[in-house]
Order: sequence, then C-alpha cells, then structure tokens
Amino acid sequence: MSELCSVPRVSDRFAQSNALDEDIARLKYVSGKREEALRRLGIRTVGDLLLHIPHRYLDFTRSWSIEMAPIGTVCTIIATVDRIVQKQPRPRMQVTEVSLVDETGVLQVAFFRQPWIAQQLKQGDRLAVMGKVEFAYGFKQMASPHFEKLDDGRAAGTILPVHYVSDGVSQAWMRRIVSGALEVVGNPFDPIPARLRVKRRLMSDARALRSIHFPSSKAERDIARARLAYEECLYLQLALRLRNDGGLVDVVPYAHAAGEHLAALKQALPFSLSDEQEAAFQDILRDMCDGGRVMNRLLLGDVGTGKTAVAACALAVAADSGTQACVMAPTGVLARQYADKTGPLLSQAGMSWALLTGATPAAERERIHAQLESGELDVLFGTHAVLSDNVAFKYLSLVVIDEQHRFGVGQRNALRAKGPGADLLVMTATPIPRTLALSVYGDLDTSIIRHRPVPGAGVTTRVLTESSRDLAYGAIREAHEKGQQAYVICPLVEPSDSADELEDVPGIVRDDEGRVTVPVPLHDTATELDRLRLALPGLTIERLHGRPLIHAVGGAANVVIGGVVADAEAGAQGRQHLILGGCHVLDGGVVLDHVIVFVVVAPAGQDHGAAAGVEGRNGRQLLGAVGPGIGLGVRQAAGGSGEDQGLELGIGAGGDELVAGLPSA
Repeated sequence: MSELCSVPRVSDRFAQSNALDEDIARLKYVSGKREEALRRLGIRTVGDLLLHIPHRYLDFTRSWSIEMAPIGTVCTIIATVDRIVQKQPRPRMQVTEVSLVDETGVLQVAFFRQPWIAQQLKQGDRLAVMGKVEFAYGFKQMASPHFEKLDDGRAAGTILPVHYVSDGVSQAWMRRIVSGALEVVGNPFDPIPARLRVKRRLMSDARALRSIHFPSSKAERDIARARLAYEECLYLQLALRLRNDGGLVDVVPYAHAAGEHLAALKQALPFSLSDEQEAAFQDILRDMCDGGRVMNRLLLGDVGTGKTAVAACALAVAADSGTQACVMAPTGVLARQYADKTGPLLSQAGMSWALLTGATPAAERERIHAQLESGELDVLFGTHAVLSDNVAFKYLSLVVIDEQHRFGVGQRNALRAKGPGADLLVMTATPIPRTLALSVYGDLDTSIIRHRPVPGAGVTTRVLTESSRDLAYGAIREAHEKGQQAYVICPLVEPSDSADELEDVPGIVRDDEGRVTVPVPLHDTATELDRLRLALPGLTIERLHGRPLIHAVGGAANVVIGGVVADAEAGAQGRQHLILGGCHVLDGGVVLDHVIVFVVVAPAGQDHGAAAGVEGRNGRQLLGAVGPGIGLGVRQAAGGSGEDQGLELGIGAGGDELVAGLPSA
C-alpha cells in the first residue's frame, strides 16, 4: 500500500498527466515537415494527438485469400503488387490498374481519377485492400478499395487504425508518432473517479487511449470509444452547467408558488388544457417552484399545439408570486398577437400587462418604463425593444422567449440579465440544430406537446402536377363554400420583376455578375391573379406582398401592398376569399385565422420550401405545389442575429461516428 502511494510513483503520474499538455515537438519522430503537417491538422499538443481518433480501421483479424474471397461481399485481402498500369479510356478519365497476387490467384484493383497511386506503389509491395469483391472478365476485381501498404512491421491478424493525415505525414508515420505519444503519457491520472467508472463500466483513460488507436478487436475499440465519448459528453455537460450557474453566483433562485391568478386564468380560458399541455405545464411549475435551481426549459410543439396557453399559465404563476414576467417575440406583429389574444385573458385573471415594441409612442413608452420599475405591471409583451438599457424591472422572475431560434444567444442572455436568477422558458415549433444539441446534452430541459388539442386540426401536404391544377382549384372552392379563405404563393410579384432577386432556389444558375438563369418560367402574382379570376369566378381575389403603399379609400384605413387594395377588415370578415401573395408574406406575423387552403405555385420536382413556410400557420390544409414557377426565392425577413454556434463532438468523426439520439417530436 505504501508503495502504491509513494512519492516517486505519484510524481511520475503527475509528470505523465502534464505530458498531455506539452507541445508535440517533444515527441519522437516529430520535426520539420511532419511537425508542420500535424499542426495543419490542428494537432498542437500531445493530448491533441491522442484525441485525433482514427476515422476507420483496417481489420486484418479476418482476411481472405483471393481464391476464397466471396463475391459480392466486402472483404480484406492481403496480397503482393505484381503490376501497375495507367490507362485513359476517355478524356479526363484516368484509371490506375493494380494487379495483386497471392498463392491462390490474381485480384485486379482499379483506382479511378487517382493517378498518384502509381507513384505510391511499386512491384513487390505488400498491400492490404478492403472493398467489395466483384467478378468480371475472368478475374476477381475491386473498384477504388481502401488500401494500406504493410511496411511498418505489422502483420496480418491485427487491426490497423486509419487516421486523417496531411501532406508530410503518412499513415505509417502517424501510427509511429501516436505509439510514441502513448509511451510518453504512460498511465496518467484519470479525470473520472474510480467509483463513477465502476458504476458506468468504463475503461480507464489510459487504456481507452491505447485501445482506440490500436485495438485488439472491434469489441475493445467500441468499449474505448464509449469511454471517450462519455468523458466528452460529461465535460460538455459540466461546461454548460458552469455557463448557466456562473452567472448565478450569489443569486438565489426564486421559489414561485401557484395561487389565485393561475386558478382565475384557467377559469378564463375558453377550453381546458389537454393532457399533454397539462403535463408540460406541470414540468414548468415544478421547475418554477424549485427554489434550489433556475429553470432553463424548452417547450417544443408544432403550431396549434397550444404552447401559448401553457406559457400563459406560467405567467400567472409569476404574478401569484408577486413578481414580473416578460414575453419576447421576434416581430412586432407576433408581439401584438400575444397582447391581443393573451392580454385579455390575463386581465380577466386580475393581472396587469403592456405591449412594448419599436412602434410604441414615446409617452406610452415612458409610462410603461415607470410601471415596470414600480412593479405595477405583471407582464410585459415586447420585441427587441425590451432589451433596451432603459427597460428595467422591479423583480423579473420569468422570461419567456417565443421562436427563440430567431434571437441570438447574446440577445437572450441580455433579457435574462434584467432579472438575475429569472427562470427561462423558450418556445419553438422549429428548433434549430443547436437547440436540439443543447436539449440532448443537458443545457435545456425539454417538454414536448406532440398532438394538437383539437382532433383533425393537422396539416395535410400534397404535391400536385400541372395537369392536376383543377384539384387545387376544387380545394379552394370547397374552402370557400365553408366560409374560409385560400392563400396562393408565387415567386415574383410583377411580370417585370427580375429573377436576379431570387436567393437559394434549387435549379437556378447564377453567373459571375450575379445574373440568374432559371430552367422554367416563373409565375408572378399579377399573371396568376388573372388566371385565378377566370378559373374561380365569383370569388374575391386580392394580392398581398411586401411593397407597401398607403392609400385612403372612401375615407377608411386600408392596407395597400403593391398598389392593390387589400381591405384588412374585409379579410377578417371573410369577404376576401382568396389572397394572392409573394413568398415573403410568409414571415411570421401574417395572421391567417380564416385560411384553410394554401397553394404554392412551384415546378414539379423542385424543393417546396415555401410549403414548409406556410405549413403549420393557422391554415388547416396545404396543397404543396402546382404548375411552373418556384415556390421559394424572394428575399425573406431576416430571422435572428446569426450569433448561434453549433456544438459538435470530436469523438466519433468519420465512419464510426457516435450518433446521439434526439427526442422525437
């Protein structure tokens, strides 16, 4: 026991642990061009090198002779180079043919557009190839297999790692350098305590590093990968928790308590929460009432699943606790929609609220600022305007962010900083990859509402060809007969519009000067308007797009977009049966309460991105695509600041990647 804990032994392990942070230049075989090549790969320390995980392996534990290699399967064959021939069957098509022989036969190997292989190989080289065995012209063959020259003393019966390398360091040299690094590191201190390793059945760190580079079997490699992946995920979770809790030093999380405001709000709701809504709210309530931690929760659900009602209940809990809440939306229209639809319910529950946007008059803005600072306001709805420095809360304990993917990380943190220790609830129907990664790796707890409370309120997507355009017209007529509306989307507004304005449209070709060539004619709203009026007589059809022009018609306020009168009040009353719009009207905030059918004018076979844009708005049925044109392409309103950065796991790059399962929506 005394020997195990002796000072020299502990000192050696400290030195081995510290070696992980030393420069790669201290390693044997690392100098000159090899050092430059390693640094180009991002390898600067010994630890970087050992975490430069092989992206695949050559398994020689089960190799085949040429004669016995089964046709149609992927095999590893070890043989000797007999002949190398370069051919050019047609212009810009170079083929390097290598004949391999062993005691049982001949294997023809072809490498396409890789002429440099002829310089890498020579007659007599011992080669291991791995690929699919085919038979043609009397010989077994392989096309562009993985191959490895066996010139480093390793014989059959082993598993060879294949690392990503750079010019100046070959696979063989990389293996030598890694092997030397493992000798230098030896048996360092393991960052994961022994008790946790035993509980999780994990390898030691030292053994995992050896086994991931030079495994004796696939099973050993997989166990090593699991250990390193666990360690990386653990570090990530700890870093995320440190980031969250780092701003909460000396901040005591607020323990909310439900009361009469919540009861009154549920009484005011015109419906009862569904089972999934109630379950999501209970998750939120449990977090808010936990005085030991700050809530950091994602509420995920498609449009129409009732996320707003769940969030409103959380607002009531904040009011019951004598504190304030803030709801931030990405656009003024969405913020006003919150105020118009949720505000009256809050008023019935005895809660005060206000709306703050960039368009709020100065006098009203000052009044809102004063009420926030005094604590008179329970809830503030707003846009980016709530991030202003002069917006101060008396006691902000709950932050709700809708469509959180449209805000940058800094913007979300800035709002949360207005209430140290405030609980955070973010909502979205379309989580970005970063959000999903955070929910998987521990930064966000997740509540999911998978079903709409109203049965049959889903969205049906169909893709129609030009010859089936009448089916789309029939759906529009059916919607009209039910007193509902339809929405048709075209890529262009006017016939004179240029396709140069289009962005990210599949199939278009843009020259060096930015001019666009499209493979099919593009439809515009003006031409489509005439066509629809002929096909659908008796329906009132208007155009809507993003070119504002204010007119006064008959002394009444009307929204005129693109020079065509679109009477907002008439639309709300259902007198406008069909609205024809450019793609950019799909930006969140176009409220389509009475719309049931969406028609996207797009060419067959194209990417129907606009269909995805309207799917899940208040429309109940979506007809995917009819006729020539492009469904998406005009400039959309910018969403978010682009500050979000993705997360990635270094462990598992390449063919044997570690794939994390995401929660199903």
